[in-house]
Amino acid sequence: MVEVHGRNVTFYPPPKARYLVGDFTDWEKRPIPLPGPITLEFPPGAYIEYAFLDEQKEPFPDPDNPHRAQNPWWSYPRAIELPGFDPTPPPNPTRPVEVQRHRLHSKAFGALRRYYVYNPPEPARATLYVHDGVAYYRTAKLAEVAQALLELGQIHPIRIVFLEPEDRRSEYWFNPRYETFVLEEAVPAVEAAYGPTPEKALLGASLGGLVSAWLAWRHPGVFPKLATQSACLTASPAGGDSYTDPEWLTQQYQQSPTLPLRFYCETGQLEWLLAPNRRFAAMLADKGYPHLYTERPSGHNWMTWRQGLAPALRYLFGR
Repeated sequence: MVEVHGRNVTFYPPPKARYLVGDFTDWEKRPIPLPGPITLEFPPGAYIEYAFLDEQKEPFPDPDNPHRAQNPWWSYPRAIELPGFDPTPPPNPTRPVEVQRHRLHSKAFGALRRYYVYNPPEPARATLYVHDGVAYYRTAKLAEVAQALLELGQIHPIRIVFLEPEDRRSEYWFNPRYETFVLEEAVPAVEAAYGPTPEKALLGASLGGLVSAWLAWRHPGVFPKLATQSACLTASPAGGDSYTDPEWLTQQYQQSPTLPLRFYCETGQLEWLLAPNRRFAAMLADKGYPHLYTERPSGHNWMTWRQGLAPALRYLFGR
């Protein structure tokens, strides 16, 4: 059970609960022991996802909170909305959105890969390649957001390619095979089926944000625009721990000449990646990159990311 008093939330542990976890604890990385009720302070108007751990540190939901989080991966997180929480819902299109499903035999991975394509009703001015495509398609409803903004005259028509990984951690972690798959297999296949566009861009959340920023750094002439959401910037090719590695990619951008790139970046204020994303945004400002950086009073979740879709599309593809 929880009680909300302004910015303070008191968590009352059920009988078998031994720890409290959420975005504010890096989930299982820094669980908070629960000898009894505990009160925590959050930003004004925050959206909070949380769960409990038992004695074996197995997660389970709060039995007294029926408000399930918008989480496509786990069923146990529950949500709390503090007073003043006022998310801006993305616009909805007036017409049905058509998405075509494709399969591609990848030589880079030696396996079939799947991807979806949203093609706008007008000739596309850009193609946006999206990592973790199924979640962005089904949970975030990115194609619907893009078509609604197009109907409102707020963006140019864009094609969206939803790429789906098999093992997102290994593929997105500075993996040259994934780089080959995107540049030498996915892009040519899409352009052969739908035609090329004047621009190509990248979008991803968490590790998907990391690989977007990495691919753009390596190929700025191919992907001049990108959007990152809660990018996992605590990662290094020589490391392997996204919580303790140095911020390697930020260092590479800092040491490189300013590239012809345009960034939309955002993160939640309740997640362990807040400070690394702030430092990345400061680096972009110092080096003169055109960019828009936003923070939201929420965490590493789809409530945060879905609110950022329309602003990202407007900034990168606005009329």
